[in-house]
Amino acid sequence: MEHILWCTGHDLKIKSANKAQGCFVYDQDGNCYLDLESGVWVTPLGHSNPRVNQAISDQVDKIIHCGYYNGSKIVDDAARELLKLTGIKNGKGVFLSSGSEAVEFGIKAIHKATGKNKLLRLHDSFLGSYGAAGEREKEAWHLLDWTDCQVCLEKEMCALDCPVLEDIPYSELGGFVFEPGSAGGLVKFPPHPFIDNLVSFFRKNGGLILVNEVTTGIGRSGNWFGFQYYDFQPDLVAMGKGLGNGYPVSATVMTGEVAKKLEEKSFYYQQSHQNDPLGCRVVLEVIDIINEENLVNRSWEKGEYLRERLKDIFSRVDFVKEIRGRGLMIALEFDGPGNREAAYLHRELFNKGFIVSLRPGHNALRIDPPLNIEVKHLDSFLRELDEILELYQD
Repeated sequence: MEHILWCTGHDLKIKSANKAQGCFVYDQDGNCYLDLESGVWVTPLGHSNPRVNQAISDQVDKIIHCGYYNGSKIVDDAARELLKLTGIKNGKGVFLSSGSEAVEFGIKAIHKATGKNKLLRLHDSFLGSYGAAGEREKEAWHLLDWTDCQVCLEKEMCALDCPVLEDIPYSELGGFVFEPGSAGGLVKFPPHPFIDNLVSFFRKNGGLILVNEVTTGIGRSGNWFGFQYYDFQPDLVAMGKGLGNGYPVSATVMTGEVAKKLEEKSFYYQQSHQNDPLGCRVVLEVIDIINEENLVNRSWEKGEYLRERLKDIFSRVDFVKEIRGRGLMIALEFDGPGNREAAYLHRELFNKGFIVSLRPGHNALRIDPPLNIEVKHLDSFLRELDEILELYQD
């Protein structure tokens, strides 16, 4: 990798991966690794899924790219399916290339639709790698620190006159961009009543709600989307990662009301690979496989199994702060100083052939295996983790 600028913030572990199949990644020396991170959380159906690969091959022989002057029925079909899954009726969508771009598109859409360029986000949310989504400046965002809400004695009720809610300048903001659970990779879930009250205040002031489902969507959380654990219907939903099972496709869908406002105000957005038929064919195949194999429900069931086993394994040590998760989106956070425990477990697990995510700057690990991972593979990981912990204690 001497000609590649390595700037991901993560250490380069496998210098030459030359094959990935299902839940496994192989290097040039024949070493095999169980990928419990699903790449960058992008392969809910496992690497090189044969049905997805076949869909790509079939579509390549038909049409890959449309351009600015022509559309394709398969693009409209994919949008219809996503709108159905999100519960948005009579809406519209646009297909792009990355999750960051899908969120950025949604932000620009809110700016245009409301005429307001400042939005609200939770302080620990990660929305994107560039543009307004990647900024945190006061001119663009009202950052809401919800740290106290996590330990609030009234978090199951969430009083409407709480200063956290009352002090927000709703009339000055175009809307709320909500990331329902990733929390910068640490898997934290804002209290249900808190979010519902927040959304209600925005609704009363004409604000729009954009949900960032890039990480939490496509069955990862045990629902199709993370916002479905709350009691509101978003105006816009951005998604990516698992939507293409490794193929770079993303989407933003919106209500008919939002789409009408954008059309009336002549909203323009042009990107070279906007609404490409190839990406949309992949989207349709991913949705079909998840539905046919009941992977959303299976994600929840396997996640429950994995969390309970992890709690049992870590019950004998005193440095675990919390094990959090929904579906197959799980974080292990430790109490020790720095990231000593997380770094040790990450290193030893890798040496045993298991890939998990070490969260930069935190004493935490994240586990996001493919939704179709077999329980026997989870068990092999849990056995090795148990042995590694015994050595650490010794």
